[in-house]
Amino acid sequence: MRLLLVEDDQKIAALIIKGFKQAGFTVDHTQDADDALNMAVNVRYDAGIVDIMLPGRDGLSFIEELRRKQIQTPLIILSARRSLDDRIKGLETGGDDYLIKPFSFAELQARIHALIRRAPAISESTYLEVSDLCLDLRKRKVVRAGQEIDLQPREFSLLEYMMRNAGCVVSKAMIMEHVWDYSFDPQTNVVDVLVHRLRKKMDSGFSEKLIHTIRGVGYVLKHT
Repeated sequence: MRLLLVEDDQKIAALIIKGFKQAGFTVDHTQDADDALNMAVNVRYDAGIVDIMLPGRDGLSFIEELRRKQIQTPLIILSARRSLDDRIKGLETGGDDYLIKPFSFAELQARIHALIRRAPAISESTYLEVSDLCLDLRKRKVVRAGQEIDLQPREFSLLEYMMRNAGCVVSKAMIMEHVWDYSFDPQTNVVDVLVHRLRKKMDSGFSEKLIHTIRGVGYVLKHT
């Protein structure tokens, strides 16, 4: 799953990015509302975290413009403003939730999961299925042929990405950008290692192999 973080406090941003990446999310971060608007228009995010006090355009203005463009990404407002009026204004502007700083990361993560579960635009895509393989995003659970499979966060993120693109070849660069969120280095073998680990867990002991290597191109998850 992919999050948009709009936050100008670098310490808070680093904490949020680290926490969600450890949980298997991809996080795109900016401290500029105009940049965030351009990102939200061109990328489908599962949810967003928005600070109110930003340099230039503020967070509420960003949310208003986003809603004006009919983009319904679930958004949680993160702000030191704690009055009832501030919270009401944030929700009336188009925010879906409001969390006051300082905050617990565990609470922020729980609220993000709740927003994603409630979002009608993505509710149909929280359960993925290919052949006898099922992935439940809400429960963070993977089952194949009735057997539950334990995955690490990056393995889970890779499997989700491949299942969403089932039948389509994904290159190493595409996997690197989605799972690690940075440009592909042709000298590294981290993608090969991750795919090998995932394939070992997903295909070992099953007659049908779902993860296939397309030599010189990338990988594909498909029902043969």
